[in-house]
Amino acid sequence: MKTVVAAALGECVHVAGVLNFLRLAETAGWRTVFLGPAVPIDKVLEAARREKADLVGVSYRLTPETGDRLLGEFAEEADELRRAGVRFAFGGTPPVAARAQAIGFFERVFDGSEPVEIVLSYAKGQVHNLVVEEDFPQTAMERKAWKAPFPIIRHHFGLPTLESTRKGIERIAESMVLDVISLGPDQDAQANFFHPERQDPRRTGAGGVPVRTSEDYRMLHAASRRGNYPLLRTYSGTDDFIRLAEMYVEAINNAWCAIPIFWFNQMDGRGPWDLEGSIREHQRVMAWYGARDIPVELNEPHHWGMRDAPDVIFVVAAYLSAHNARAFGVRDYIAQLMFNSPPALSDSMDLAKMLACLELIEPLAGPEFRIWVQTRTGLLSYPLDGAAARGHLSASVYLQMAIQPHIVHVVGHTEAHHAATAEDVIEACKLARRAIENALRGQPDMTCDPTIQHRCRELVQEARVTLEALRLLAHPDVEDPLTDPAALTRAVTKGILDAPHLRNNPFARGKIVTRMDHRGACVAVEPTTGKPITEEERIAGLHTQQT
Repeated sequence: MKTVVAAALGECVHVAGVLNFLRLAETAGWRTVFLGPAVPIDKVLEAARREKADLVGVSYRLTPETGDRLLGEFAEEADELRRAGVRFAFGGTPPVAARAQAIGFFERVFDGSEPVEIVLSYAKGQVHNLVVEEDFPQTAMERKAWKAPFPIIRHHFGLPTLESTRKGIERIAESMVLDVISLGPDQDAQANFFHPERQDPRRTGAGGVPVRTSEDYRMLHAASRRGNYPLLRTYSGTDDFIRLAEMYVEAINNAWCAIPIFWFNQMDGRGPWDLEGSIREHQRVMAWYGARDIPVELNEPHHWGMRDAPDVIFVVAAYLSAHNARAFGVRDYIAQLMFNSPPALSDSMDLAKMLACLELIEPLAGPEFRIWVQTRTGLLSYPLDGAAARGHLSASVYLQMAIQPHIVHVVGHTEAHHAATAEDVIEACKLARRAIENALRGQPDMTCDPTIQHRCRELVQEARVTLEALRLLAHPDVEDPLTDPAALTRAVTKGILDAPHLRNNPFARGKIVTRMDHRGACVAVEPTTGKPITEEERIAGLHTQQT
């Protein structure tokens, strides 16, 4: 184990930065020795020799003029150790850091503006300044390992013109605040990319950036080749799925696929396919990406949650997503868990629901099927007031950290008002990063709450009832009912999977009624009395109605 000795030098008593650096060094496997505030030069060097230090870190946060003199003296007296192989790093305010850089003695100089992963990467052994693409992993799984224990950060971005989106991507990349830019194309790009005859110029830019050619995508990818070289990914579209997948991988090195099971079709008005046909196409896309070892995210559960489905259906959808991903050859599966869906959920019941999802899917994991957890704030949960929205974002991300996500999908605090600009994305990511850093310093374990644990067990038990009902929908000769498009379609048409927002939908029953109970959980209720009902009672009622 290598040893780092660190101190605030001279008369400087500010040690917060030193302690943060040592905390990151410990994460990277270093033995750390903290000497404290206001440590004389000779004491620092004496400790370095005594501890057989591999690295010495010093900080100074007072006036640049005194810092310049002190650091020059330090460099002169420490030169013997440096020639013997000891490395030296400096951290301080930007003006003092500029003086330290000019001396030319320190291997690395930090001025406090660096993202935490840059400091962590230095502790892990990347000595030089990170200025080229090769320094930043360009696949999702490599980026995740490089950032650990910090989650990689993703944010949606797409403005109504190509040029504004290109400039925004450049600005976001240069800010170095996120790892994955999720391009949001407009609706025509999602549904009609290869069908210009179906496109309507009046819809250009509706809902996102109007990408119309592979060159447009390559241009946006080129804009990201700066700063911390963020990965790019984009929607899987709602038609011509495999053609789009091929183009995405070639044009933007698509970081991972995100696709639902039941949505983005005629049922929600997002695409041309009927329900059963779209399920088959979505499964083909999973298999296509899985065969190429590209991660796949199924953004299925929250589509039910946003439509006020009961928590148990959210949990069932999470299991169906993981089950289908594994069945169709996905090796790295990203389990997306959107909190605050529906928005009125209490934090304790929200967390219980996510724990139930993870408990159900965990047995599916193995060497050939790795599960990575991605969390996000509810798309529909933001208040309109900007200050309140910022508070909501930070609180939601802090709650999400209770399940130790590998990816945090930041949803901008402007969501209720307007599509996020580059400046909005940067601000939202900074808010989220602070919540994440606070949590990683020692968040209380909220998952141990007895109320949360009780609700988790309740949801797991209820979800198993629903899953068994789904299995019974398949014909006897079907090997796996939970991947059979016909059986999955019947799950919706017969109302086993249902949501209040599907009322009068030609593909779904839309008969389910839900309410928030006294705990803040979203539960199914008997329509006439408003009394909560179990899944066994609800499904039995469906059979009665159909007979």
